[in-house]
Amino acid sequence: MASDSTAGGAPADMPVDGPEPTVEVLQKVVEGLQAENAELQDRHLRAVAESQNVRRRAQQDIEKERKFGIERFARDVLSVADNLGRALSALPADVDPGVQNVIVGVQATERELQSVLERHGVTRIEAVGKAFNADFHQAMMEVQDPSVPSGTVVQELIPGYLLAGRLLRAAMVAVSRGGPPRTAATEASNDA
Repeated sequence: MASDSTAGGAPADMPVDGPEPTVEVLQKVVEGLQAENAELQDRHLRAVAESQNVRRRAQQDIEKERKFGIERFARDVLSVADNLGRALSALPADVDPGVQNVIVGVQATERELQSVLERHGVTRIEAVGKAFNADFHQAMMEVQDPSVPSGTVVQELIPGYLLAGRLLRAAMVAVSRGGPPRTAATEASNDA
């Protein structure tokens, strides 16, 4: 083992047996070790940065899943809410008192469903009377109405919803046309 040129931990570039190494040889060995050290430090820093990025991405994925994991379920439940709303709107105004109690119960069920949706971050988009916004509304038809500024939502056919601020379903709406153009004053009065 004593005849091994790297015995005792000496670098392979540095001769062990023989004449004393020169300053130039030692300088080259030091430069080589410094370069290797710099490369190892760079690799270490990159590995640390990569592990931090992986941790950050994993945390973002967990947060995203926590916020939006119920998206498919929420979309399915929206059809139930739509059907309850349609059923209530289709009822005649004058009904038998026995049937009225059933209607009150269905209305309470609809309110509870909306409350549960809101508790889980699903909120309804207010559309009627607002300016048409393609990000939140889907125009299904135009309605000629000279009394309402053009581009105003005048009827909500199917309500739209947001999930934690992100569009879950666009509101399907009827938009006015033929009225005066929308102005900043019109916008301010509709937002109030």
